Amino acid sequence: MRERLFDLGLWLLLCVPVLLRSDPNDGGSWAQVAVGIVVLGGCVAVSRRWPLAPIAVTVAASLPATLELFTPSYSLALVAFGYLAGRRQEHTRGALWLFGAVAAAGLLLTRITATSLGQWFTLLLALALAIVAPWLIGRYVRQYDRLVHSGWELADRMEREQAAVADRERLRERSRIAGDMHDSLGHDLALIAVRAGALEVDPALGPDQQHAAGELRRAAADATARLRDVIGVLRQPDEDPAPTAPGGEPVEELVARARASGLAVTLTVTGTGREPDGMAGWALHRVVQEALTNAAKHAPGGGVDVRVDAGAERVAVDVVSGPGTTGSPLASGGTGLVGLDERVRLAGGVLSHGPTPDGGFAVRATLPRRTPAGAPTATPSRTVLSPTSARELDRVRRQVRKGLAQAIWIPLALLAALGLLMAGVALWTQHQSYLEPDDYDHMRIGQTLTAITEAEDLPEHPLDGPPKGVPAEPPGMDECRYYRSTLLAAVPVYRLCFVDGHLADKAEVR
Repeated sequence: MRERLFDLGLWLLLCVPVLLRSDPNDGGSWAQVAVGIVVLGGCVAVSRRWPLAPIAVTVAASLPATLELFTPSYSLALVAFGYLAGRRQEHTRGALWLFGAVAAAGLLLTRITATSLGQWFTLLLALALAIVAPWLIGRYVRQYDRLVHSGWELADRMEREQAAVADRERLRERSRIAGDMHDSLGHDLALIAVRAGALEVDPALGPDQQHAAGELRRAAADATARLRDVIGVLRQPDEDPAPTAPGGEPVEELVARARASGLAVTLTVTGTGREPDGMAGWALHRVVQEALTNAAKHAPGGGVDVRVDAGAERVAVDVVSGPGTTGSPLASGGTGLVGLDERVRLAGGVLSHGPTPDGGFAVRATLPRRTPAGAPTATPSRTVLSPTSARELDRVRRQVRKGLAQAIWIPLALLAALGLLMAGVALWTQHQSYLEPDDYDHMRIGQTLTAITEAEDLPEHPLDGPPKGVPAEPPGMDECRYYRSTLLAAVPVYRLCFVDGHLADKAEVR
């Protein structure tokens, strides 16, 4: 439906010059108006299937009116069909053949009608400006749209691949969390088994109590074995089975070790100062550890500020790194923060990260002191401080709009400048053959050409010949010269005829 409305609007627009310039008031006829409207309608109807056909038909309708091709009735149609052909045509070979055929047809008609080659040069100029230039603009817009479309397809595919990588990283993080649970719970179950074994051989207990203690020891051992089997299934084949839990290391010791390794890091602790327990404590340790590792890798030489606010119910940690000052940042796979986000989410917290206004990077997490019952298992909705994808999308959209504006307005501005230059050259050329009316009135029959040249400001360059349709020259004249009587019109002209070097006839002819 939209395409039909566009074609209808285009047809109505192209019919306006035909109605204004081909009616009887401008030397045409209503038959010419009807033929032009029908021809333009057919051209618009077939322009989508055969983009070059409307150009050929419009050129064929323009050449009978003038060999210069650029006619008031069909000039707009030439520009429009030239652009649409470049926009819709897949290959360029047919268009090049058509342009060459139009130039050859113009030369052939020039020779057949015995007109000057100046009209053929004008036809070539009109062909370049009215057809070829819009066609090139249409080709550029087509290629640019295709490039943008391909880029967005690639970006969409990369986004899906990145989402798959993120899902795999979340699963890996969950398996590492399961390993942490195995190390912690296995240690506790082992202690229970040891204590139950001691009770089993305690002589102070009766047989029933010793038997119950033995059952407890065996149950703890069986639970430890089943836990090991389950965690072994959850682990990735290439995953290091070493525990990832902090092993009781507080944030102060982690920061101290980073500072001892050469990283400029400061620690600020407010609130109660007590870190959360269980998974929340491990998540807090991992947030600080991952942020310090990223700062050392991607911003070498920059300072890092670690702030921990230990409240009564929740613990907030901010790790802000400044821009690097030495070396070059290392490449990153982008999955460390994904796994970190999964660990914080499963601990009941919220993680956010993104660049800072000064060029650094900030990682922020808020964790409960204890992991709530029924931790979330749904897909997380992360809060990013500065969404890089949104900024990139906005930047690409601005570039697309800027590129389209350049593709449209810059060629139009060049065409306008070229048109003004051509108009200036044409006026200057016409001025060289322009005879002032006062000078014409002062000329007298019988004056010699030398006297006229000395007395009057006679132009140095008369017209190449008489304009079409002027009356025949008087008989017996040796030479007749034609000069423009106005700058902007081809007729009327002044005709000066000489016999033996004397002015024998002067007239204003139409």
